[in-house]
Amino acid sequence: MSEDESRRANGPDWDRYADEYQATHGDFLGNTGFVWGPEGLTEDQAGVLGDVAGRDVLELGSGAGQCSRWVRVHGGRSFGLDLSMRQLQHSLRIDEESEIAVPSVLATATAIPYADASFDVVFCSFGALQFIADIDLCVAEVARVLRPGGRFAFSITHPTRWSFPDDPSEAGLTATSSYWDRTPYVEIDDDSGQVAYVEHHRTLGDWVTVLAGHGFRIVALLEPEWPEEHDRVWGGWSRVRGRLTPGTAVFAADLG
Repeated sequence: MSEDESRRANGPDWDRYADEYQATHGDFLGNTGFVWGPEGLTEDQAGVLGDVAGRDVLELGSGAGQCSRWVRVHGGRSFGLDLSMRQLQHSLRIDEESEIAVPSVLATATAIPYADASFDVVFCSFGALQFIADIDLCVAEVARVLRPGGRFAFSITHPTRWSFPDDPSEAGLTATSSYWDRTPYVEIDDDSGQVAYVEHHRTLGDWVTVLAGHGFRIVALLEPEWPEEHDRVWGGWSRVRGRLTPGTAVFAADLG
């Protein structure tokens, strides 16, 4: 699946899913909250971005802008970017509800519409990177818009999860495919026969290689444990699985 094919599928898919997503997860995310993944690890706890006060910050796959709004609450100048118009409409809704506006653009992370060295921090909380085919181009774009010494932080489904079915029950604890199989996961629309959803897999080694190849130095890799009191089920994430194996990986890398 090419970058263009992935983009043509995933943008409309998120447009269709946005209302359900915000209705289901909006309270968990909060209008001005910053959650790195289904385990509920917050940026207040993780501190992956560092001090954002007075800094220019870009969120890739910003959705309804919850994380970017957290940045603004903490003194940063945040901006959003998303491929889904419907998600950005939800962002405008929450701008009005919270009275904290996040300027956002409809765009792709492989062609970021900002000038070189525009930002001190670029981040992505489960928002974009797994849906991108040309991750090398994406990381190159992040490096381009970051200032020297800037921070790139992102969370993704933990790469080891690729071996297991997307099932929150005990059935999801048995490996059924190869960790090294990088064949994209693709869904086809039954009515049109068109590609409707694409997700791409990279190993931990793949991420290290692509980051290093564009001048990044990894400074943190977090693998959040599932909190004992946390009983939320989110897709394939659950307490059953989360107590035994990581579901999320959070990277932080500095440029130069």
